[in-house]
Amino acid sequence: MTEMKTASKRTKVKKDLSKETEEEPEEELPEEELPVNEEEKAEAKEETKEKAEEAAEEEVLEEELEEEEKPEKVEKKEAEEEIVEERVYTIPLGRAWISPPKKRAPRAIRIIRGFVTKHMKIKTDETEEAERLVISNEVNEKIWSSGIKNPPRKIRVRAVKDKEGTVTLHLAEGD
Repeated sequence: MTEMKTASKRTKVKKDLSKETEEEPEEELPEEELPVNEEEKAEAKEETKEKAEEAAEEEVLEEELEEEEKPEKVEKKEAEEEIVEERVYTIPLGRAWISPPKKRAPRAIRIIRGFVTKHMKIKTDETEEAERLVISNEVNEKIWSSGIKNPPRKIRVRAVKDKEGTVTLHLAEGD
């Protein structure tokens, strides 16, 4: 009989604990800011509501600003990309296969950089070369599509040179 009593006591204790955990405690204020009477409690609640409203208004304003900026950026890009020269090249990447398997895709990227630098007549200043040649994400993904060990043997690219001398590589249409 003692076993049954202890088991029922255990379940009662568990039920009491579950009731305590279900209740969520209200936000506790530091001891200095604890409201003393009901008026101060009401004021504290109003302040928290005002802060929440201000935060919501700020988010709305930020979203409106972001929406306004997007069209301007697109217009700027179109204005900057005044095409001076555009060429389509088939770049052979067979020499990348001379490298060890784990170094083939990075070598293919280096081969592409060298080829475009030579054929599009990019001046070879070490500091400015990175700024003057931009390989688009689609070309990079095409090289890395089969992993580091298996880059393609050749790739067709469209090289676009703008009036500032920056060359941007894109995949040729149809690839």
